[in-house]
Amino acid sequence: QVQLVESGGGLVLVGGSLRLSCAASVRTFSSYAMGWFRQAPGKEREFVGDIRRTVLTTNYADSVKGRFTISRDNAKNTVYLHMNSLTPEDTAVYYCAARRLDRNEYNFWGRGTQVTVFT
Repeated sequence: QVQLVESGGGLVLVGGSLRLSCAASVRTFSSYAMGWFRQAPGKEREFVGDIRRTVLTTNYADSVKGRFTISRDNAKNTVYLHMNSLTPEDTAVYYCAARRLDRNEYNFWGRGTQVTVFT
């Protein structure tokens, strides 16, 4: 079982930056791909990006490409979402997720952290 706890959400001005963290309680953290998803009010949850073993293997949604960066520290069992040039459209609850590298779907989820971008 994997437990995930997100932190770092909050209020941020348009154009600002924020870094989210997700701490995982698992013995073999490096064996998991870690993803970030978000859900805005009235919308379905959407994929933001994910990372496999190293920073060389990341994927991003087109809506955040060039603005968001995902990194991980396997020694700390933590994955990060660095968000820059934030817009009101980035306002959402952000969720961290995990899956074993040999699985296709994310099956472990955190409770989420709210990010609100205001003008």
